[in-house]
This record gives sequence, C-alpha cells and structure tokens, in this order.
Amino acid sequence: MSSALYAVAYLFLIAAVSYLAYLSHIPESYIVGIAVIMLGIAVVSGMESARERNSSYRRRQNLY
Repeated sequence: MSSALYAVAYLFLIAAVSYLAYLSHIPESYIVGIAVIMLGIAVVSGMESARERNSSYRRRQNLY
C-alpha cells in the first residue's frame, strides 16, 4: 500500500472514531487522548511497513 493511501486511511479511521466518541458524549479530553494514541499507532505501523520494504532493497543491494 502506498504511503499516501495508508496515511489517508488512518486519518479517516481516526476521524470516524473521534466522531462516534463525540456522538456518544465522551468528554473531549478523552477523545483527544484516543486520537493521539491512534496517531501514534499509525506512525509506528507506517514505520514498520516502510522498514520492511527498505530492508529487502538493502539486502539486494549488498549482494554486489
């Protein structure tokens, strides 16, 4: 999955969860906390997938 599509999907997920929490009358401080945690998970997941893609490229490069 491309990085832009990955980022847009996570932003959509965070927005949807935040909106549902707002409709459930959850306090705004909790909603912000949940959004920050989800953003952190998105960054870590994106870094892991990027590292996996780059590690296979580096292995091929070291064969020469």
